[in-house]
Amino acid sequence: MADTSSIMKLREQTGAGVLECKNALEEVKGDFEKAAEIIKKKGIAKAAKKEQRVTTEGRIGTYIHTNGKLGVMVELNCETDFVAKNEVFQQLLKDICMQVAATKPMAIKREDIPSYVIEEQKKLFMEEAKGKPANIAEKITAGKMENFYKEKCLLEQPFIKDNTKAIQDLLIVNIAKIGENIKVNRFVRFEVGEC
Repeated sequence: MADTSSIMKLREQTGAGVLECKNALEEVKGDFEKAAEIIKKKGIAKAAKKEQRVTTEGRIGTYIHTNGKLGVMVELNCETDFVAKNEVFQQLLKDICMQVAATKPMAIKREDIPSYVIEEQKKLFMEEAKGKPANIAEKITAGKMENFYKEKCLLEQPFIKDNTKAIQDLLIVNIAKIGENIKVNRFVRFEVGEC
């Protein structure tokens, strides 16, 4: 049987319900990491089921840096106004605003990056790999493109408060916790002196 402190710790870490945490811990005979993985997979499955649901409600969050030279606006959408007022949703919105301020993403997901930017980056990386055998140069370029996407696509970036999770993972955890689809619809980042 799973002990109460492990159940509560797992619940705090994953956002899953008490019973779900208890069952996961019992299933793996108390192995915390395996239980967390089970819950994560279930959360991903729950999020995938909700992914097609329409998100017409939500909130716009803002962040202004203390020096007044950096500002961010993010539109985070959900399915109902009730969830948009929820404390968990509000915290997620604040975290995403801070993420955009700190990391300067170019787009929400890789499909949103203009094709000419992708081609420019590929050309630059191929030039850097010049002189290597063609198959090696291709692998180097592909690896550098993956790193480029992780740096420039908001959903692929490591979360600034926990770099073991990407922003997409953070959304999935919150979708499972809240029970509604959540999407970052758009963002804008202003910094004095930048165009």
